[in-house]
Amino acid sequence: MFKQMFGMKKVKILEEMVYRPLSGTLLKLEEVPDPTFSKKMLGEGVAIEPSEGRVSSPVDGVIIHVFPTKHAIGIRSDSGLEFLIHIGLETVNMKGEGFAVLVNEGERVQVGDPLIDFSLELIKKKASSCITPIVITNSEKIDSIEHISGLKNGKEVLFKVRVK
Repeated sequence: MFKQMFGMKKVKILEEMVYRPLSGTLLKLEEVPDPTFSKKMLGEGVAIEPSEGRVSSPVDGVIIHVFPTKHAIGIRSDSGLEFLIHIGLETVNMKGEGFAVLVNEGERVQVGDPLIDFSLELIKKKASSCITPIVITNSEKIDSIEHISGLKNGKEVLFKVRVK
């Protein structure tokens, strides 16, 4: 009651596990050969150099944006974090060629649900890189982030985020 009277409410911080959305080699965001990602202009995250052409949901949430060129997708997790998964670099110039989006905006997804299939071979031919950044675009909501590489419930965890 004392806390309520003087406006000292306890702030609830949520923890969110973020799972690997692609198979392949894990990279630090700073290693991405594009300053928009490597300098974290869009937010905190990681990148993966894919070994297969499928992106799955890294979190439970809702699809908030499917880019018309099908090379990127936005997801809002249940904790309110917003993720951008950007398949390859300079893939916007492919204008959707080699990409098949498997979900729609507004659709609810769970960890591991397939989101986009893509031709890895075509990206290697037509884009500057296959490296796929996974970025939290509203990083101001992050209290802390802990990079992990381990399994939980049979799925590989990339990092754990404490949300403000």
